[in-house]
Amino acid sequence: MSPWNLLALPPLPEELMRRLLAPLGDRVDVRVPAARDRDALVAALPEAEIVLGDWTSTLVLDAGAVKAAPRLAFVQQPSVGVDGHDLDALAAAGVPLANTPGVSAVAVSEWCLAATLSLSRKLGPADAAVRAGEWPQQGLQPHELRGRRVGVVGYGPIGAACAEMFRALGCHVSFWTRTPREEPGFEDLDTLVASSDVVVVVIALSDQTRGLIDPARMKPGALLVNAARGGVVNQQALVQALRDGALAGAALDVFDVEPLPAGDPLRDLPNVLLSPHVAGVTPEATGRLLAATLDNLTAAIEGREVDGVLNGVSPVIGRKFTDSSST
Repeated sequence: MSPWNLLALPPLPEELMRRLLAPLGDRVDVRVPAARDRDALVAALPEAEIVLGDWTSTLVLDAGAVKAAPRLAFVQQPSVGVDGHDLDALAAAGVPLANTPGVSAVAVSEWCLAATLSLSRKLGPADAAVRAGEWPQQGLQPHELRGRRVGVVGYGPIGAACAEMFRALGCHVSFWTRTPREEPGFEDLDTLVASSDVVVVVIALSDQTRGLIDPARMKPGALLVNAARGGVVNQQALVQALRDGALAGAALDVFDVEPLPAGDPLRDLPNVLLSPHVAGVTPEATGRLLAATLDNLTAAIEGREVDGVLNGVSPVIGRKFTDSSST
């Protein structure tokens, strides 16, 4: 059997990409687009049987791209988020798309906890004051986290890990997810947002969750921590709530536009902790991601079930064209 044609889209040098995929051996023929733009992607798709996705969401398989890939049998996204990919178009074409659930749960939940502690204890302003020669022992007024109400929006592996960590520090944790749960801690979204001292957002971005969190409906003096996607939170309302003092602060690892543009009002707000979409980027999480990706690609080319299929297509991968029919 001829090698599978694997089109790799991550923003890595071609030689590094080939080394990372070397465990697949000669069972795959690794290729990359000629450039990192849509035209080059579409030009490379007609021969592609497997697509390894781009975690930056720069190169995505929208409906038009799916039409350009008649041989495509499987898409492996090396991340939890699948922003930009048209899951319905892939499903209609009989192409399963899988992500890597859980690989960054520890990393992202630790970031959420660290960011909340930083905001609560005023670590950023304290550091800036001391560097400026000040000594504001009485002026900062930090708060303890123990005993606070923490609401977690999203309850996949990351949300569950967040809940566990905050409970370990003595917080009263509730959560909301789109699928109602008959278990302690589940709360309707409006109640959670309005009553929580800290709202932690770790839910996937979709048409249903875009603009889901309106900071204007949060408890006065609360903190917002967003490690999901920028579009889940109404960013304009967030800026206004922070300017007005309705919220005590926000920690943001994600934004509507990334990198955060020059002149964005979030850059000038003193009560915001800004982070470059790095919550899930640790060596440990990267190792788990690479292992999960290679395991799924190996399963795909061996005809075994792959894990993490999101669009309802069979997890058993089969080639669309045999060697004889492709000549």
